[in-house]
Amino acid sequence: MSNGGTHFTAPQTAPTAGRDSGKPEPGALVRNAPLELRADLRARILTASQGGSTLGTYSIAIGQPKYPTPPGIYMIRKIVWNPSWKPPPGSDWAKGKTEKGPGDPGNPMKVVKIFFKEPDYYIHGTDDVESLGGAESHGCLRMDPGEVADLAKMVMEHSGEPRGENWFWRVIHFRRQEQVVYIDEPVSLVISD
Repeated sequence: MSNGGTHFTAPQTAPTAGRDSGKPEPGALVRNAPLELRADLRARILTASQGGSTLGTYSIAIGQPKYPTPPGIYMIRKIVWNPSWKPPPGSDWAKGKTEKGPGDPGNPMKVVKIFFKEPDYYIHGTDDVESLGGAESHGCLRMDPGEVADLAKMVMEHSGEPRGENWFWRVIHFRRQEQVVYIDEPVSLVISD
């Protein structure tokens, strides 16, 4: 649970007052451990964890053989809520497609996109949830729209960019307004095949 960025020191209790064992309190390492994301391309699963504890496991769609998702270690530095979509220049699969604004029903980017390799690779929501578990994308990692929203919120909370529930409510209910969030404390994403 976030304490709003305020540093909190628990008062010493009588049995430990004045003593410092030099060892962290149980659970202190877990609370201070960074959020880590791992995408297993073979299993088609994305896992969010912190300090060895799994916080969430999500089904994903990965890139088609012709447009593979690039394995590697990436740092998430940017999240775009209600993203617009522009056909990637020079992409044969996007030939003839037109730009779609935030909230446009024809926009393939649903709810949020989490950049991992700019400019063209991100984790994003899809309305084609039947594609999850398959190799269906053009290199991105697709997720269920509700789950990718939860994941983006988790990334923001664990990277020093938390927002209140009112902020998220406004973002979700005003879909035609793009919101960009830059991450001060990047979150790692490991993509393995």
